[in-house]
Amino acid sequence: MFLDVASPTGELLLDEGGNATNGSHLHTIALAPRGRPQQDSMTIRLASSDGERNRANMLLSRMYSWRGYGSTHSLPSAPNCITFTATADEDVIGTLTLTVDSSAGLACDRLFKDELDRFRGAPGASLCELTKFAFDTSLPARPRLAALFHIIFIFGSLHYDCTDLFIEVNPRHRRFYQAMLGFTPLGAPKMNPVVNAPSQLMWLNVADIRRKIRQYAGDERYAGRTLYADFFSPEEEEGIYRRLAAATALSADAKRISRELASY
Repeated sequence: MFLDVASPTGELLLDEGGNATNGSHLHTIALAPRGRPQQDSMTIRLASSDGERNRANMLLSRMYSWRGYGSTHSLPSAPNCITFTATADEDVIGTLTLTVDSSAGLACDRLFKDELDRFRGAPGASLCELTKFAFDTSLPARPRLAALFHIIFIFGSLHYDCTDLFIEVNPRHRRFYQAMLGFTPLGAPKMNPVVNAPSQLMWLNVADIRRKIRQYAGDERYAGRTLYADFFSPEEEEGIYRRLAAATALSADAKRISRELASY
């Protein structure tokens, strides 16, 4: 189902200042045609340019407005927030932000700080959350969702050592996150004033993600029962992991060289 198609150089593209450009290409997947005359593909990028972030904001506001959550939403811009986009035919069809806990806290703290603080109190705990999720489901969604979540897991495991992952969802979507990704609901829903809708806090042990990938990834017997069945196979993941690790190193070197040149 998946095909690894690297960018021409296999690296994150940088501008003259060493910053990631609109070409922050993490991975492209090719999917079965599913009745279409041509093969589908989707590219996952870091939303690290103004253009990419603006397109993600437009998708976010459109999809949230359609659900009755208001029409003026924007991506977070804090240093501990990393936004990913999914693009098909140059259209942004998905966006999701990973935020790592810091002194500024997490978005979930707005309603569920007491719950999060209990996890923070555990020895060795490191929290993160997924926010600002929007996906255009007019296209076959399951393999695309799986690819986006898996790339974020690979990227996050390269850069962070988080132990606990949180997400806020409308209670009517709780069953999806439980059955398809293994999240556990915590406490009772609370009203979220940002979207004027109830919000359910859900938790996933990050170590369980790896176990579920090993158990289900690439196994069509579980297709439709867990999203992990549509994750990359171990062989595919190993190749993606190596390429993203190399890309990260190349990007870090480019930024270091740029800083050194600027100091002359």
